[in-house]
Amino acid sequence: MSQTHVELRRGAYADSVTLLQVSRTVQGVEGVTAAQVAMATALNVEVLTGMGFAVPPEATANDMVVAVRLSDEGSLDAALAGVDRALTESTRRAPGPSEEAPPRTTAAALRRTGGDAVVLVSVPGPSAFVEAVDAVEAGCDVMVFSDNVPVEQEVRLKEAAAAQGLLVMGPDCGTAVVGGLGLGFANVVQPGPVGIVAASGTGAQQVLALLDHAGVGVTHALGVGGRDLSVEVGGLATREALRRLDADADVERILLVSKPPAPEVAAEITDFAASLGTPVSRALLGEVDLTAATEALLRELDREVPAWPVTGRAEPAPSGSRVRGLFVGGTLASEAALVLGERGDVTDFGDDAYTSGRAHPMIDPTLRLEHLARSAADPDVAVLLLDVVLGHGAEPDPAALLAPALASAGKPAVVTVVGSAADPQGLDGQVRALADAGAEVHLSNAGAARRALELLS
Repeated sequence: MSQTHVELRRGAYADSVTLLQVSRTVQGVEGVTAAQVAMATALNVEVLTGMGFAVPPEATANDMVVAVRLSDEGSLDAALAGVDRALTESTRRAPGPSEEAPPRTTAAALRRTGGDAVVLVSVPGPSAFVEAVDAVEAGCDVMVFSDNVPVEQEVRLKEAAAAQGLLVMGPDCGTAVVGGLGLGFANVVQPGPVGIVAASGTGAQQVLALLDHAGVGVTHALGVGGRDLSVEVGGLATREALRRLDADADVERILLVSKPPAPEVAAEITDFAASLGTPVSRALLGEVDLTAATEALLRELDREVPAWPVTGRAEPAPSGSRVRGLFVGGTLASEAALVLGERGDVTDFGDDAYTSGRAHPMIDPTLRLEHLARSAADPDVAVLLLDVVLGHGAEPDPAALLAPALASAGKPAVVTVVGSAADPQGLDGQVRALADAGAEVHLSNAGAARRALELLS
């Protein structure tokens, strides 16, 4: 008979990626049918409750929850031993020839390197500002991967950087390609004539993937953070990024990518772009979708616009009236919501509300899979619309977990796979696995959303 065990470990802490790895390790222990080891944030407690675990009401975000479901009670000791072993392994340092202690702050690390570096900050949001300021004060460009950073801290950081001619990418900057080197979630692409400035991580990745399919390379893709074109931030990093690309002789054309920006900021940036020597094209959601903007860019470069690939075919929905969009990419979610209008419900699981105390859904699919199961059981849902984002930093085999869930959902599914031919997950294999599960798979997110609408009728 199935047994559950829930244990609260007061004051114990590990980061969300470590706990994801621990959970996956424990799921492999004989006799364990489900396992979740997580900090007891409100969101994680909700997920655990949805999985059928009763979390003690006294749990706080400073406590660790160990929850396992067992095929029989006799497996509990082995399961808990597996948890302890995985946690210990996660903190064990690799043996090396040096006994030198690692630096404990960004400033200390930069003193060792001499300060000539691009600094990537990836710590919990409340701690990110201090580390990023350290880097700016040392005269370095910074990529702030962290989310949940207050906007007033972002403004102070970018004003300090602008005064020194430095670039702050982020906060919540998930993607950048600097001189061919990918930072964060980044696709593998060839160098070429295009430079990208993106207040949008997965928006940049969609353009990278489409250009790669069209045979056009990208020299740099500079993320600036999703709020950079807001009224509060005023495009501080966008201006610096545009200046950098304009000064690069290898960049023939710049593409500015963003979710719908503040209109007054977009107008100011347009005026600034017009003062540059390099032509700047716009891929601003609300004006144009990312696929159409990429096609326009290809024509400007006198390149052929290819047919965007579609693999598999979904059949029209037999019942239900709505499209349910379950996305890991924020810009992809925004684009889909604009296409679907009132006939769609779209959730962005990469939003700050879903990542506090959890790994990003491009690494940890647990939350989206839970909502996928709910959507499959919802009679109002006619069609499922999802994204899969490939590249360095993302889950090594996203189709392995998503395909079985889609196959058992019993509803037509349309999936966008955003990736390049050289991405480590293998673009063709991921597409084939999802198509074999019954999904219709697109490279164009806008095309996928329009197809989902067609299936309603």
